[in-house]
Parts: sequence; C-alpha cells; structure tokens
Amino acid sequence: MKAALVVPQVAHDVSANLAGIINAIHQAAGQGADLVLFPEAVVTGLRNEDDPAHDLPLGDPIPGPVTMRLAEAARADSLYVAAGLLERNGDMLYDSAVLIAPDGEIALRYRRIDPHWHGPRADPSVYREGLDLPVAHTPLGSFAFVICGDLFDDDIVARVRQLKPDWLLFPFARCFDDGSYDQERWDREEKPVYAERVASAGAVTLMANYLADRAFDGGSFGGAMVVSGDGEVIAAYPLGRPGMLVLDLPLPSGFTDRQA
Repeated sequence: MKAALVVPQVAHDVSANLAGIINAIHQAAGQGADLVLFPEAVVTGLRNEDDPAHDLPLGDPIPGPVTMRLAEAARADSLYVAAGLLERNGDMLYDSAVLIAPDGEIALRYRRIDPHWHGPRADPSVYREGLDLPVAHTPLGSFAFVICGDLFDDDIVARVRQLKPDWLLFPFARCFDDGSYDQERWDREEKPVYAERVASAGAVTLMANYLADRAFDGGSFGGAMVVSGDGEVIAAYPLGRPGMLVLDLPLPSGFTDRQA
C-alpha cells in the first residue's frame, strides 16, 4: 500500500482549505497513492470556542457537502481518502473522521470518544462524543480511527488492541504552548510518548497534524509519522513545513492486490 500523509496549512478560509485538500488528493494520486490521510478537523481547523453560535457553523453533516467533495475526488483518483472533520448533526457537534472508498462511498465514520477536544464547561447537549470503535474491512486490510486525545485514553487503546485492525488512522491537531514548531522538543519529549502509545494499541499507525498560525488555533505545528505496531517510527515528516509524507507499506498477510 502506498500511503500519503498530508500536512496542510489551515486558515480561516474554509473554501481555500477544502480546495487545498482536493488538490492534495490529486497530487497524492499522481504519486501512486492508494490512501491519503488528512489531519483532525482539516477543513476548518480545531478552533471551536465552546460557544454553539460560533462552533455549530463550523460543522458539516456526514454525509454532506464536504464528504461529497471528498467522494468525488476519491472516485476520480481511485483511492481511499481519510480525513478528520467537525461533524454537525442537527444542534450537536462531534469531532469526527471518515474513510471514503475509491467508489465514493463512506467506508468508515468515527466520532471521537475522548472529550478533550472541547472545554469541560461546554454544553454536553451540543458538544458530543461517540461510543463506538468501528472497523472497516477493505482490499487493503482493516482500518480503524482514533483522534488526537483518544490515543492517550487507556480504555480506548485497549479496545483498539482487542479489535486488531491492520491499520490505525490517527488524525490529530497539536500545538505547543508557545506556538512554536520546535522539532527538537518534539523529538525529545513528544515523539517517544506517541510511539509508546501506538505500541500499546498494537497496530501500524498513520498520523498527520496540520499547520496553522498561532493566532488561529495556538499554532498547530504540523508533522506526520508512521509507527509500527511495536512502536518503531517507520517514517516521519518534519514539523513546520506543509507537504506530504509518501511511502510504501507492506500489505497485511493475505492481502496482495491493489484496492478494487
């Protein structure tokens, strides 16, 4: 499987963000990708303020206009598209992710279980979490999602380990308190912790973070990484730089064909 992990620059212009996502899908296809992964809340950025009047308009139904655009690109380029999105369901908001198949159908929808994507005082009737950890079975192997803080919840990680997906997709949005793109700090303090958590989950994990200015969301620092099920960093893309990490990964045993 050739995977492309995209690190986009995200800003306030949602239309421009989405256009950049579609362009990145086409670029990944041009490099022979079977799967392209985007970060958490990639269309809008994770810039909710725990104010429904501000935050609900950031959400999009699933399925809805955004997933329709992603589906068109997936069909046109015959690949899988995985992306984190803020999902609006009526007057409720979720931190969600979707995997769209090459035929344009939604193969997997996940709603983040960990609640730390919003503040503790956010209205629980609006700001919602999921309960389920679904798995999609595809010609490339089985896929599951966790989003950002999910990876640091022992119960969620134990559930992933029990499910034994071939691939764990991990869209996230992270920044340092000072808004920096501090590669040395990431390598020293953060990367080993993420790798350790992946080892606890026991699945090959593909992770991508977006880039943003400090005034936008605190300064998400970007970066992407693929980590083996035993916690070995297979490949990494540096912080502070938009672009994509493209690499070939061996398919699970019994999977030999490119996706149908």
